[in-house]
Amino acid sequence: MNLYYVPEINADRLILPDEEARHCVQVLRLKEGDLLYLTNGTGILAQAQIVGTYKREVEVQIVERQQKPRDRSYALHMVIAPTKNIDRFEWFLEKVTEIGVDTITPVITEHSERKDIRPDRLEKVLIAAMKQSLKWYKPVLNPLCRLDDFLAEPLHVPMAIAYCGTAERQLLKSYYQVGSDIVLLIGPEGDFSPNEVEKAKASGAAVISLGESRLRTETAGVVACHTIHLLNQ
Repeated sequence: MNLYYVPEINADRLILPDEEARHCVQVLRLKEGDLLYLTNGTGILAQAQIVGTYKREVEVQIVERQQKPRDRSYALHMVIAPTKNIDRFEWFLEKVTEIGVDTITPVITEHSERKDIRPDRLEKVLIAAMKQSLKWYKPVLNPLCRLDDFLAEPLHVPMAIAYCGTAERQLLKSYYQVGSDIVLLIGPEGDFSPNEVEKAKASGAAVISLGESRLRTETAGVVACHTIHLLNQ
């Protein structure tokens, strides 16, 4: 299946976005009459036929359109400090999209080494991973914010903060209740500070462990996401 990302799939005839058109014609060498699949990243899957290829545009006719249900019974919101090496953070985004995540909120913490990101570049990573893994839902990438600001907002689902320090902790697999929504907080290379852990606890977060190994930020994020995924199988 050739899957393309088109934010708006309401009309019966569409012009593919520039990048998707280039991939369609220049990479896959598709031509008039060929079929392909489109998604808007919010669950719509459409089959379309190419009706025209021009110098920089590809026009398609929608053949069938359907709203696909989410493929899991829980929602996962990952709150994570972007890594100093942005390539590692992009790797994290790619892998958790493939596994299954709904929302990602990048945060600045006391020990953060990166305090800026390029949302447009990160969105491209999410889109590519969504298409590669044949998913119809693109994770929501929230704006970068400070951890204190995130914790100040009311939450209506269980929240857990992964911590490597000496605070009393329980394994994520022991804390999590299968089928339930969850917010997971993953710290920077230097971990959360004890003060931040206390603030998270005051906001209702449980302190959890991902195991005995000391993991990189991006690895911890993938392990946490995959743990939730496996527990729900």
